[in-house]
Amino acid sequence: MTASRVTAAAPKRIRALHIVVLAIALPVAIAGLLIPVDVPGVGELSPLARAGVAVGVMALGQLARLRFRVGAGAVSVTWGEAAFIVGLYLAPAEWLPAATFVGTFVAWVLLTYFSDRRSPLELLHVAGSLTLAVAAGAIATRAIADPLDARLTPTLAGALALGSLGYLLVTGWLAAMTLSVRQARPAGGLFLRAVRAKFLMFVGNVLVGFVVVSMIERDLRWLLLLPPALWLLQQTYGHRLRAEAERRLWSTFAAATRELSRLDERAVATAGVNGALSIFGAEAVEVHVVQPDGSRRRYSGDASGTLAEADLPESLPETLPEEPGLVRLTVAGAPVGMLRVRFPRALEPGQREQMALSAYADALATALHDAATHQALEALTARSKFEAVHDPLTKLANRSAFLLNGDAALRQVVRDVPVALLLLDLDRFKEVNDTLGHAAGDELLRGIADRLRALAAPGELLARFDGDEFALLVTDLEAPDGDRSSPMPQALRRARAVSEQMAAPIEVAGVVMSVEASVGVVVAPAGSADVAELVRRAENAMYQAKEGGGSVAWYDSAKDEASTDRLALLAEVREALTVDDQLVLALQPAVDLDTGAPTGVEALIRWRHPRRGSLSPVDFVRVVEGSDLLAPFTRYVVDKALTVAAEWAGEGLEVPISVNLSPRSLLDPHLPSDVAELLRRHRVPPRRLVLEITETVVLSELEVIDEVLSALRDLGVQLSVDDFGTGYSSFTFLTRIPVHEVKIDRSFVRTMADAPTAAAIVNATVDLGHRLGLRVVAEGVETADQRAALAALGCSAAQGYHFFKPMPADKIVAVLRSLLDSAQAQVFPLRADGAS
Repeated sequence: MTASRVTAAAPKRIRALHIVVLAIALPVAIAGLLIPVDVPGVGELSPLARAGVAVGVMALGQLARLRFRVGAGAVSVTWGEAAFIVGLYLAPAEWLPAATFVGTFVAWVLLTYFSDRRSPLELLHVAGSLTLAVAAGAIATRAIADPLDARLTPTLAGALALGSLGYLLVTGWLAAMTLSVRQARPAGGLFLRAVRAKFLMFVGNVLVGFVVVSMIERDLRWLLLLPPALWLLQQTYGHRLRAEAERRLWSTFAAATRELSRLDERAVATAGVNGALSIFGAEAVEVHVVQPDGSRRRYSGDASGTLAEADLPESLPETLPEEPGLVRLTVAGAPVGMLRVRFPRALEPGQREQMALSAYADALATALHDAATHQALEALTARSKFEAVHDPLTKLANRSAFLLNGDAALRQVVRDVPVALLLLDLDRFKEVNDTLGHAAGDELLRGIADRLRALAAPGELLARFDGDEFALLVTDLEAPDGDRSSPMPQALRRARAVSEQMAAPIEVAGVVMSVEASVGVVVAPAGSADVAELVRRAENAMYQAKEGGGSVAWYDSAKDEASTDRLALLAEVREALTVDDQLVLALQPAVDLDTGAPTGVEALIRWRHPRRGSLSPVDFVRVVEGSDLLAPFTRYVVDKALTVAAEWAGEGLEVPISVNLSPRSLLDPHLPSDVAELLRRHRVPPRRLVLEITETVVLSELEVIDEVLSALRDLGVQLSVDDFGTGYSSFTFLTRIPVHEVKIDRSFVRTMADAPTAAAIVNATVDLGHRLGLRVVAEGVETADQRAALAALGCSAAQGYHFFKPMPADKIVAVLRSLLDSAQAQVFPLRADGAS
């Protein structure tokens, strides 16, 4: 047995092993030639012929070889034992080491020339190893009997078998030592594996040697029958070795592919490198993984067990060079990476290895794709979790997270220990947006958030609420001297420090500005109120700060009329929803400025409160919006409006009716189904219902809002933008939310005659509406001059006190019929003769 090489250039320790083997083998061969022997020569082969035959036999024994893999190398299995037995029979044992050295060297020179490409030093090492093995076997045989021209007896057969066993063990050990040095693996395991794989052929070799000796002993002509038998035996050996190699390959393949079942890229790629090394006995393996940005990450390893990782900035080439062991990794046609397996030069991949490589590349590509998908899903889940509780602009906690985490923080505080909540609202923030733009406003909010982060102490909870509102929960109000008896001064000092820091100059969009803030402060014993109630109280204090002109105000329960009245008002709204005579509609038509025909009617809710008197929406809608009554309240108003629309249909009036929606209503995924059910109940076509929304919804990136609006449009309901022009970004709103109508805010209509800016906004809105195919309705028209100006600009419709005030439902039918009749009277038919 001989070991095939694994690397192109032998390392120093391999070269040292070669030299040691040669240093022992050459003296042994020369010493054998110097020992005097008595060689029969009369009537037999001459001594020179015997030497030549011995050289030839040892050479032929190496040329008919079989190879099998051991780790990252291969072991060549030859007919060495048979050649050894025949050589001992034909030539003196003392000559056989020298004959082996010459014959095997010549044989391996031929093998190297045609296939292996070994270096001269490696050829000498092979010849030297076999020489030592023959010398050991010859010594073992001669210790029992001399086989030279001797008759094959059981004793001689035993001696030859013992010598052959010594030959096997020495060649196996030297081959294992060579592989061990090359692969940095224990020699013992390699030795046992090689001997176990060779043992059956060893037995056959010994039997063939006995047969050949018996034939030579009787009649040389019997040797003519030997080649076919040897050919069959060679095929049997080869089939067995190939079957064993096949079994070992696919067993290793199965184990390696199981290791690919990992959940992250690095683990999969590392397992891919190690798996390819073990399956293919490769010198080195590289796994290139395509990253999301198109770059590559390379994972590499070699037979020594060294693993490395590096990032490559260049992308994977579209066309890979033709190279054995180089495979593109793809999943469903999409590139995943690349696998490069560097096979030993002495073991070029055959069809079996190519099939295994292709199958392994598919398994590795799938594993890398699954790992990337898993990592992307984890990142998406983490991002979704983060975004659910954080403000997307400042990355601070949002309102819902503040309420949740704040309650958890309060539960950690000893009961009755004072805590404080500071609610901060920027003054005149809208002016920054109006003058410098939305991007500048965002930049300012991020800068304020950074300042607040620097001011917040460890353990304090900071959040950004909607718009320009921030909250800070302080759970440790202990004064420097440890006094807790008067926590309010400590909280006010903290609030003033925050206010002063906010007022420090800050550069936004290249403009240095000072932004003041109003801070509401509330102090309460832990356990006396939840965070939601503290926020409500802080809002009350913050509004007092704004109204009082100061920067800081503290919560005073004596000034908080809403603290008890709000709860009472909610209870009264809940009761009003169960009766029909309290919440009523006031209806105001909009008219076409050209014909005077009604274009629609806006339904405005009024509350005939039995105790408080007549209440406008300003008095109670905000309270409803902040409670769980919003959904039933919205359903109640839409129901009332559709009841009126159904009555109009009975009178032959096909006029749309519009209802205002709270922005929070668009967070209710059940709203479209509720509206659809009410339309079916009243048998009103969806196109006759107009739902008015405000531009504030564009501030939200919540997916549910887009889903609700899309469902309403699919239902056939018309959408209108109320108070257009006053929102966060009016024109951006129209690109995001497809609507049917825009209503110009009354503030622009009122000032358009005196303010060129307002007139320009009205003109731009009308022009935009015409271009987008939208109805444009002007709100708050109070004078004939305003009406004329709007008509001159091309505005299609208007509503306001100039036309009609909001009126009860029992009066609207007569007004609508009058408007329709008046409009029809202005339409004159053409003369039949076509005269002008």
